Amino acid sequence: MNTTEIVARYYAAFNAKNWTAMLDCVSEDVRHHVNEGANRDGKAHFADFIAHMDHCYDEELKQLVIMVNEDGSRAAAEFIVHGTYKNTDGELPEARGQKYVLPAGAFFDIRNGEITRVTTYYNLQNWLSQVS
Repeated sequence: MNTTEIVARYYAAFNAKNWTAMLDCVSEDVRHHVNEGANRDGKAHFADFIAHMDHCYDEELKQLVIMVNEDGSRAAAEFIVHGTYKNTDGELPEARGQKYVLPAGAFFDIRNGEITRVTTYYNLQNWLSQVS
C-alpha cells in the first residue's frame, strides 16, 4: 500500500467512525502532535485521544486532498471538518449540539506502511467563534 492509500484509509476509517481501523493505520510508537495541548506518544495514548474526541465531537471530513513527497515518507492532508459539538470538552465552551465547519490540515510521517507521526492544525479561534 502506498502513502496516499495509507492516509486515505486512515481518513476513511475516521469518517466511518471505525476507530479500530483508524488505529490499525498507526504504528505502536506513533507521535501525535495536537493543535492545542501536549503531544501524545504511543498507540495507547492516541486511542485515548480518539475516545475523548468521539465523546465530545461528531465530525465528518470533506473535500480531502492528500499530498505526498517523492519517496512516500511524508504526507499532508487538507480538509474541511463538518462537526457537531456533543459534550463539553474540558474548559472549552459548553456543548449544546452546536454545528461547525472548519478548515484543517494534518501532516504525517510514514514508515514501513504505518503512520508514525500525525500533526493536526486548525484555527481554534475560528472554532470558538462558531460554538460560543
